[in-house]
Amino acid sequence: SAHTDKMLGTLCTLITALTSITLTQEPIKTVSAGQQVVLNCNIQRCDRNYVRWYKQVPGGVPQYVLRFRHHDSSLEFGTGFSSDRFNSKSSSDIDYQFIIKQAERGDSALYFCQTWDESADEVVFGPGTKLIVTGSSLPPPVLTVFPPSKAELQSNKATLLCLSSLSSESKGFADVSWLVDGSPVSSGISTSTAVQRPDQTFHISSSLSIQTSDWNMNKVYACKVSLGSQAAEKTINKSGC
Repeated sequence: SAHTDKMLGTLCTLITALTSITLTQEPIKTVSAGQQVVLNCNIQRCDRNYVRWYKQVPGGVPQYVLRFRHHDSSLEFGTGFSSDRFNSKSSSDIDYQFIIKQAERGDSALYFCQTWDESADEVVFGPGTKLIVTGSSLPPPVLTVFPPSKAELQSNKATLLCLSSLSSESKGFADVSWLVDGSPVSSGISTSTAVQRPDQTFHISSSLSIQTSDWNMNKVYACKVSLGSQAAEKTINKSGC
C-alpha cells in the first residue's frame, strides 16, 4: 500500500543518513560450461536506486552488462548484452542477483556490482566476483617453494618464496595463502598480481617474511593456492632443505 511504501521510504532515509554503504560479493566462483550462474550482491541498505553489473576480463576495461531495480523490477541491458543470456533479480531490497543463463568459456571474468549511495552522494562499487567457467576440470596449480637464502639467514629476518603456475583457462584468478604448522598466517605476506606468459599460462609469486628463529625451530611452512573449489599446497621446513 501507499502508506506502507511511505513508511519504508522513511525508514530507508533514516538508515541512509548514518553511514556510507559497502557492497559485498562472493570472491570467487567456479562453474562448468552450460551451467546457470547466479552471482550475489548485497547493497547493505535500500536507497531505491538501480544496481548495475559490469564485466571485466583481465587486462580489459569494464563493460556495462545490465541494471536492475528492486521496487519496480525494472531491467535494462548494456550494448551487446541481452535477455537471451543474462538476467537479474532481487530476493530482497538489498539482495541482488546477476544471472548468466548458460555459462560459456568467454564468460570467465570479474563481475562487479555498483549502485548510487544517496548519503555519500557517490557511486559505490562491490569488490567483484571472479567467475571461472571451465570446459572440464581445471588443471590444479603447480607450486614451487624456495627456502630463505643462506646470506639472509645471517640476519633476523628470512623470506620464503612461492611460485605458482596456473592454466590459461584459470584467467589467473587464484588466491594465495600461507600456513605455519597448519595455522593461517596473516602478516608478512606479499603476493603479486597474476602475469600471463607467452605460452598463455599465468604465474603468481608470493613471499612470506618470517623470523630466522622460527625457521631454525623447524616450523613447517605451507604455500596454498586456491582456484575456486581446487587447491594445491606445498610445504617446506628447515630439515627438508
